[in-house]
Amino acid sequence: MNNDSKKRQWLIDARHAANRTQADVAQSAGIKQRYYSAIENGDRGSCMPARVAKGIAKTLGLDWQKFYE
Repeated sequence: MNNDSKKRQWLIDARHAANRTQADVAQSAGIKQRYYSAIENGDRGSCMPARVAKGIAKTLGLDWQKFYE
């Protein structure tokens, strides 16, 4: 599977719509920017802790359960 098929485009779009950088979102969610980038790229996240999903979702105004779909 190539990286483009794993990428969470909906998350990238939400971040852009909120006019936030990866570093902004990561800091608000209490994680490192590198980890957040991996989540956007689909390299991490299928087993991410709910607190991380909830932190990112709160920052971007999303439903945190979308991370597990």
